[in-house]
Amino acid sequence: MVSLRCKMMVKEELKSLGLQYVVVDLGMVEILEDITEEQREKLKENLFRSGLELLDDKKAILIEKIKNVITELIHYTDELPELNYSNYISEKLKYDYTYLANIFSEVKGITIQQYIIINKIERVKELLLYDELNLTEIAYKLHYSSVAHLSNQFKKVTGLSPSFFKQLKQKRKGNLENM
Repeated sequence: MVSLRCKMMVKEELKSLGLQYVVVDLGMVEILEDITEEQREKLKENLFRSGLELLDDKKAILIEKIKNVITELIHYTDELPELNYSNYISEKLKYDYTYLANIFSEVKGITIQQYIIINKIERVKELLLYDELNLTEIAYKLHYSSVAHLSNQFKKVTGLSPSFFKQLKQKRKGNLENM
């Protein structure tokens, strides 16, 4: 679960099955009572129809927790941590970072650092599209060492420069207005 909408959908599904929950958070649900196998299967089915998945595998659950910590940090928090990402993730999940990094790479085929970069670039795209911050402010907000570093990373991931990406948005907007 990576959005408020997902959390609301999970809450609704739990409610429809008569299950009382303590917490519904990103990637985690805590239910008050034991659930029957029938309720579990129904929940799994209903979540799947909504595009969500019920995870049983401990590695998959840990991977989701790592992804959720990164997503929440980059997309939903205005202040990035003073700690480096590895220490932050390790402290948040209460696991050794090397252990987390090895499992993540084994299962996802990319490193945690690569996943962080992908998410940061997605966030840069959002901020460019909102057009509220300039590139210098975006670089500062996402803790890039410089605008050049952000631009190089953006180009490496997307194949486009940030300014060209922004121009594409303006061209699309112009084309829509001309229709």
